[in-house]
Amino acid sequence: MASSTAERLQPVIEMAERAEREAARKLGQGQVLLTQAEDKLGELERYYRDYQQQWLSRGSSGVSGQWLMNYQRFLAQMEVAVTQQQRSVAWHQDNLDKLRRQWQQRNARLDGLRKLVERYLRQARVAADRHEQKVLDEFCQRLAGRRPGTE
Repeated sequence: MASSTAERLQPVIEMAERAEREAARKLGQGQVLLTQAEDKLGELERYYRDYQQQWLSRGSSGVSGQWLMNYQRFLAQMEVAVTQQQRSVAWHQDNLDKLRRQWQQRNARLDGLRKLVERYLRQARVAADRHEQKVLDEFCQRLAGRRPGTE
């Protein structure tokens, strides 16, 4: 009985394995996207700092009013880009956390199902061992009853 229950659970385990693999794939993909967003943020921040350095070196030698206005406009655009990318990184981090929780849930479910099947298989082995022992005991009793001289 327990062995057949374990066999009937096999399709459920296969579905759980597919769900766990899919969650792991999405988790890996989420990690890649987060890394890309962090890299892009780093590039923007470096570019922003480099541009500020240009201001310091160029500003010390004197600049035109037009250059100053263009610089301020560009710097404002860079700040917006950095802020947007920071939000993107935060979103990807939150998404990665969600994907990690989903994978952990699916992995825990799969582990639970595997343990359940193992328990059913163990119960089936114990039942089979008991049955085998009972058959052997009955066989030994019959043999003992047939011994010559005991009749």
